[in-house]
Amino acid sequence: MLAVAFGACSPSSGSGSGSGAVAPPPGSGSTADGSMPSWLASVPWSPGASATAGVGSGTEPGSSGIASASRAPSQTAGPLTTAAPTSHATARTTATPRPATPRPVTPLPATPLPATPTPLATAVSPCYVFPSSNVWNRDISGLPVASNSDAMVSAIGLNAYLHPDFDAVGDGIPYNIVTSSTPTYTVAFDYADESDPGPYPIPSSPRIEAGSDRHLIAIDVTQCKLWELYDVRRSGSGWAAGSGAVFDLRSNALRPEGWTSADAAGLPIFPGLVRYDEVLSGSIDHAIRFTAPNTCGYIYPARHLTAPACSNLPPMGLRVRLKASVDISGFGPHAQVVLTALKRYGMILADNGSPWYITGAPDSRWNDDEMHQLQTLTGSDFEVVDTSGLRNG
Repeated sequence: MLAVAFGACSPSSGSGSGSGAVAPPPGSGSTADGSMPSWLASVPWSPGASATAGVGSGTEPGSSGIASASRAPSQTAGPLTTAAPTSHATARTTATPRPATPRPVTPLPATPLPATPTPLATAVSPCYVFPSSNVWNRDISGLPVASNSDAMVSAIGLNAYLHPDFDAVGDGIPYNIVTSSTPTYTVAFDYADESDPGPYPIPSSPRIEAGSDRHLIAIDVTQCKLWELYDVRRSGSGWAAGSGAVFDLRSNALRPEGWTSADAAGLPIFPGLVRYDEVLSGSIDHAIRFTAPNTCGYIYPARHLTAPACSNLPPMGLRVRLKASVDISGFGPHAQVVLTALKRYGMILADNGSPWYITGAPDSRWNDDEMHQLQTLTGSDFEVVDTSGLRNG
């Protein structure tokens, strides 16, 4: 079986390259034909720690998918490609904020997590979601608090509550597992100067994010390749999109300086999604994508901004973590997995949108009442991390 996971990569090299609308843009799963495989519930996934799988490739259960395995040695990425920032407008349309009052927490029955993930077939050539040395996969719990932490948290929303922007009824950013037999298209881009030309594999009935952003994510685990599109739509017999990016999952390379991706920050979307199978496995070992109402400038690993740099608003790429002092023992077991990840790996600011919205993939198995427990936390429970010395590799 071929598998893909967070944290480590098999020896190889390559090059690599939110919610809201972009003006230089911007980013569950299905099988290659767009359908949901029946065996999805049996496969967990945690970054670089345990064997798990996500969605099928259109073949028999367990033949291909997203998975985690024990960490392999990290690799050295190729040199970064650089390019001068383009001059076109960079403002995104900010998503309409959700109601300020969180839902009340519903008491949950005791549902302990399984002691070990569901076993998978032996991975012959596992494919990981970036090397273990990639900043997405780095534990930042021991890094110092940034000197401007209070100001940045206040700018995002000191009293705004944490919100899981994914659920059991279809909210979130889905993804598609594709294969070499999936049809490919040369996509017409609104921002072709900052988009990778492709071609992009798009299933006949692809899963696309609902709402204005219309992200389409496709992963081929046999190639260790990720394709992401923003504002995708049909165009005659083909496809058009606002922007698009292609990532080699074995590489630490970033997108060219100043380039967007399918996300406003010029980052990949898929590595920051919360997925049900990894929560079920008991561990999320990567940073999580989140949004903030207003941003300016960008810092590593982001490559793109939506407004000129300033000192009073958070930059794209900002790394925030849940304070170690926050007691999470009263939360449901799945919610605790998410919160533990927010303490260890934190979250990366990737797009303009409602404050403290963390992104995940929709899945009918989510317990929405349990996930809504996260809304009892607010900006005051978080701190900005000093990542000035944190780099890939």
